Amino acid sequence: MSADGAVTVESQETANDRLKRSFSSWFWGSMIVATVFHFSAFAFWPELTAADFSFESAELEAIELPPEIEIPPPPQQIARPATPVMASADIDEDITIAPTTFEDNPVEDLPPPPEEQAVDLSAAPTFTPFTVAPDIQNRAEVIRAMEREYPPLLRDAGIGGTVQVFFFIDEEGTVQQFQVNETSGHQALDDAALAVAGVYRFSAALNRDKRVPVWVSFGITFQVR
Repeated sequence: MSADGAVTVESQETANDRLKRSFSSWFWGSMIVATVFHFSAFAFWPELTAADFSFESAELEAIELPPEIEIPPPPQQIARPATPVMASADIDEDITIAPTTFEDNPVEDLPPPPEEQAVDLSAAPTFTPFTVAPDIQNRAEVIRAMEREYPPLLRDAGIGGTVQVFFFIDEEGTVQQFQVNETSGHQALDDAALAVAGVYRFSAALNRDKRVPVWVSFGITFQVR
């Protein structure tokens, strides 16, 4: 309050007032700085050049085409066989066949029957028909012979094997020939099996009620028990 009684109000300046008063100077100063910066950047920035993207086309080389191959025509179709045609013929119905009698063909004039050629069955193993197969008669003696003929080196090493042996047995059951049919893979075992084969005795093979000579195959097995 003043001396004459008047009331005086003092206004205080705010931050907003100061900002409004200084806005004009800050705005134009910023614009000037931005303009100077952009001009400086364009003035000192390295010059940009476009790369060369040109290309050259390669010269085309003409290629000689192979000569045209003449395709042969397809083969001619095979002609179908002619359809058979029944021919007409006149056949005499009185034709007869003369009867065959022993008077016209006596037995004395007939040719003799073919001679049976003797075949040696013992020459090589061959099949002989039989109804009853031969059977081993002396198994105990065969086992003793196998123990005696077993090669000691193979027996001590535990090596064994089976030898298939062909036997040719005559009408009396006697072994006439023998030979190796399938080897065991060891020559010593094959030789031992042939030594044992001579000990075998068989019963005769029968074809119905007739004794016949036959070839049979038996396995002789050597093994360590």
